[in-house]
Amino acid sequence: QVQLVESGGGLVQPGGSLTLSCAASGFIFSDYTMSWYRQAPGKERELVATISNRGISTNYADAVKGRFTVSRDNSKNTMYLQMRNLIPGDTAVYYCLLRRLGQDSWGPGTQVTVSS
Repeated sequence: QVQLVESGGGLVQPGGSLTLSCAASGFIFSDYTMSWYRQAPGKERELVATISNRGISTNYADAVKGRFTVSRDNSKNTMYLQMRNLIPGDTAVYYCLLRRLGQDSWGPGTQVTVSS
């Protein structure tokens, strides 16, 4: 059974940094592209970053390019999102996504709040 668990969220001041983790189990992690999404209050869930199965290829939303870095450690079945220079607009619940065999699996999310 696929399980994704995000962690690392919290309250941070503007300009600060956080690193999120997504621990995966129940599937062969190194076989799949993984993604980070976020959802702010009153807004639709949006794609933040994607990383290919071996971590060679990454893609980012324009809003986070140059500030966020997605990575993965296939030996630990974990994906990361390093976030720097955070702004209030980054406040959201952050989710990791596995898309496999036509099915989407989501974690429960972790809250990131950027506020002074």
